[in-house]
Amino acid sequence: MSQQELHIDQLLKDCLEGKQTAQLEVYNRYYKAMYNTALRIVKDSFEAEDIMQESFLNAFSKLNSYREEVAFGAWLKRIVINNSIQHYRKLTKVEHIALDDVMYRVEDTEEIVPEVTFTNLKAQEVLQTMKLLKDNYRIALTLKLIEGYDNQEICQIMRINDASCRTLLSRAKESLRKKLNQIAYETKR
Repeated sequence: MSQQELHIDQLLKDCLEGKQTAQLEVYNRYYKAMYNTALRIVKDSFEAEDIMQESFLNAFSKLNSYREEVAFGAWLKRIVINNSIQHYRKLTKVEHIALDDVMYRVEDTEEIVPEVTFTNLKAQEVLQTMKLLKDNYRIALTLKLIEGYDNQEICQIMRINDASCRTLLSRAKESLRKKLNQIAYETKR
């Protein structure tokens, strides 16, 4: 066990005893990564900040249920992802979508974009393009490609069956590929 793992184990024990300095140290170690995880799902910095803080409160209040089967950071990240998706679901229940956003547009399908290689695209450009995807596509790809969850875990998190998960990921990747093609084509002009 590394020195840092020993240190986090001691910090967690101190947190269970209610020591606020230990809680602050745990927060300082993990808040940036947890904020970024929430931000990739909810796409709003203020919402991501709220979710991240709520997740830390949840983690500290449920710390006695942490069984050390996984690293503390992975356990905390799972709480952040679950809270982010729960927040997303609440928003989609009340969100109104404009008819123009839903209608099938013929002009969108008439222009054929040639295939372009993406070897020169930077990771940041791909992440920016992912923000343009439909929310369920963006969330599925974030969980798969960025957070590293397997299909079974994504099924559990998103509450969908295996076939739906495979279809969703396939369509999300295709949508991302098309958007990247479009961006590359427009920048070549």
